[in-house]
Amino acid sequence: MNIPLQLGVRAHDFGQIPLPELILKIQQYGFKHIQFALAKSFPESAPSLSSLSPGTADYFGEAFRQAGIRIAVLGCYVNIVDTDLSKRAEALSGFGTHLRLARDFGASMVGTETGSIGQGYTTDNFTDEAFEQVVASVRMMVAEAERFGVTVGIEAGLNHPLYTARLTRRLLDLVPSSNLQIILDCANLMRPDNYKEQEAVIDEALTLLGDRVAVIHLKDFVFKDGQIRIVPAGQGCLSFAPILRYMKYQRPHIQGILESTPEEHLEGSMAYLKRLYDEV
Repeated sequence: MNIPLQLGVRAHDFGQIPLPELILKIQQYGFKHIQFALAKSFPESAPSLSSLSPGTADYFGEAFRQAGIRIAVLGCYVNIVDTDLSKRAEALSGFGTHLRLARDFGASMVGTETGSIGQGYTTDNFTDEAFEQVVASVRMMVAEAERFGVTVGIEAGLNHPLYTARLTRRLLDLVPSSNLQIILDCANLMRPDNYKEQEAVIDEALTLLGDRVAVIHLKDFVFKDGQIRIVPAGQGCLSFAPILRYMKYQRPHIQGILESTPEEHLEGSMAYLKRLYDEV
């Protein structure tokens, strides 16, 4: 089967460097698509998430377009369940700005995780009330996305209110819009109590979420000192074979994005994933 593995990268994993240098690095590694979070790569151009103008979006979007680079995910990672309602409103406003400007950036999807009820780890995230807050915020985000013909990409996160494939499926059922899609990161579904059954966890995610997965995040994990720790692809124990098989045979040409992969590990992670992809 001659369908190539579509690999991209998070732009901010190259650090905060000048735009021409960033573009050159992306091209040198042969990436044709990226995840781009303006506030992480160029914070001086985004004094606040709501302050972006069409000119800002066009400036960066045109630079990437001319370089032959597509923004697969416009990253706007905000806390959509913040217990401080004014901060939550600010987060949703910033996300809404990204939705309105997505086309100017040259993107069709704006992505985020759900955030957290508290600071850092808290069991308050694992309650029905926390999940209901996710649903309420996502409904607002999707309504805005529908107005502008773009897509909200939601990603389940470790220790977040959205932390399992079943909850993610439930969210899709409760917000029945094709403008809501999933960014699937199987490493984010691993917990100390399930990582030994990771193939069942991955199979459940691929089965339940199916063709609602728009983009795949690719990173690895290790279990150390009682915790899940994220590492670059190929340096941990994540079973990538079923993920790559899904990408190759069930969702040909779906875009995968390397995540949490510093530049010094890019070539190794790319080679590892391409080898496995060829083998499955």
